[in-house]
Amino acid sequence: MLYIHFEINRITNYKPLLDVATTELVIDVQQKEVSIALLEDKRLVELQKESSEVSFSVGDIYLARVKKTMPGLNAAFIDVGYSKEAFLHYLDLGEQYLSVKKYLKQITSDRKKQPESLSKFRMQPELAKEGSIESVLSVGDEILVQITKEPISTKGPRLTAEISIPGRFLVLVPFSDKVSLSQKIKSNSERTRLKQLIQSIKPQGFGVIVRTVAEGKKVAELDNELKTLVKCWEEAMQRVQRAKIPSLVNAETSRTVAVLRDLYNPSFENIYVNDKETFAEIENYISLIAPERKDFIKLYTGELPIFDNFAITKQIKSSFGKTIAVKNGSYLVIEHTEALHVIDVNSGPRSKAEGQEENAVEVNLAAAEEIARQLRLRDMGGIIVVDFIDMDNADNRQLLYDRMRELMSKDRAKHNILPLTKFGLMQITRHRVRPVLNITVTENCPVCNGKGKINSSILFVDRMEEKIAYLVKKMRVRRFSLHLHPYVAAYVNSGIFSLKMKWRLKYSPFFKIIPNQSLALLEYKIYDNKRNEIDLKDEIEVKL
Repeated sequence: MLYIHFEINRITNYKPLLDVATTELVIDVQQKEVSIALLEDKRLVELQKESSEVSFSVGDIYLARVKKTMPGLNAAFIDVGYSKEAFLHYLDLGEQYLSVKKYLKQITSDRKKQPESLSKFRMQPELAKEGSIESVLSVGDEILVQITKEPISTKGPRLTAEISIPGRFLVLVPFSDKVSLSQKIKSNSERTRLKQLIQSIKPQGFGVIVRTVAEGKKVAELDNELKTLVKCWEEAMQRVQRAKIPSLVNAETSRTVAVLRDLYNPSFENIYVNDKETFAEIENYISLIAPERKDFIKLYTGELPIFDNFAITKQIKSSFGKTIAVKNGSYLVIEHTEALHVIDVNSGPRSKAEGQEENAVEVNLAAAEEIARQLRLRDMGGIIVVDFIDMDNADNRQLLYDRMRELMSKDRAKHNILPLTKFGLMQITRHRVRPVLNITVTENCPVCNGKGKINSSILFVDRMEEKIAYLVKKMRVRRFSLHLHPYVAAYVNSGIFSLKMKWRLKYSPFFKIIPNQSLALLEYKIYDNKRNEIDLKDEIEVKL
């Protein structure tokens, strides 16, 4: 049998992963939603969207009440104020649950008394690993819990009673005395230094997990953060004394700051944000962790939507959906089911490669890069099965497996990758704590609402003029921006005596026409000078 061997550098033009990609964060703050885009070398690799109405976030600590116990599941359902009860398994109570339970009862029995310091608190025996939920919890019990998984679909939040408060360098664990270090810190001398340092500065009654970014940090930096985390815990316990059940007693930092805390590294080149309050919040946080780098935070004040300006909108539209183009005609087909995600790799109409094996290797390696990006971008979790193009050579199958592991090394989510089966299938498991991000790129027409018939498009600009007249003459709004699809905006701006010029002369010289890539062809949005959307329903009869 003829075995064909290829060198990866000859097959591909990939940039070596050892090079550190320049990283940028772009934050779009709107009235109803905050979107955070992470770019590596200008390419979108992570996207998070948070509704301003969502009240649950991973890391939030609640004083809650046991709603019911389920002996068959060895778990309990907890009321944390969500429409669906939260789920708490016996194993998630933690070894120190009896200590937490006693401390909670102690500080709530006398709400006028200052909560006792953990350094003086007498710890209780550890909870047995093999026990019954009914022997520990009863209906109506007060319990201190932390969100570990946000509500997904019809399921409520997932909880733990092992409370932890994360920081940039350290994670504080109350009711523990252990000092643990990240496995990614490889140097034995550095591990010894950090462990001895933390043991010398941490207060009694608290355990500490040392994060990877703490490597090489001075004692002053670590001590300052440790004191901040202890203070955060003490303030939370004071809120517990005053709280009604259920009640949030310690909120995780804002999504933007949480992303920064987890992602920030020296390769960060810029952070762009279009909101002054969020800008100040980020600036305050960066001044604490990297005061010398405050200048790389930039307030975006351009007229174009911030995602349009950085070509993110276009990348979103091309990166979501069932079919994803890769390169040279090859593409992925991504299907989501209740139990797993399936990704099919297709070569498409290619003729560049000379042989079938070489063609399969080239397509598979290119697809692997896009698949690793898609998993991060959509935050796909659970079981992922990838159907690569069949390769006969065992060396090439190993090459693809090694490449996939290398590409996935950047993924912060816990994952496991298995080698290809004889059928060319690769199995991946990936942990997630939030619902999969599934942005629909095909949608009902906002003009006809899916009916298939719309008003004559030539009358669209006449309707726009009526809206402008109504705003200026009836609502007395003179400074506003009209967001239109780029094609329509180009039409309105075209010509020496453009429609825009005529409308400005007739109604108000202070309004702006802004092209917005996220809008459909005959869709529009109107914003006042404070970037608040002005909602003018089509059903309203405009009377001039």
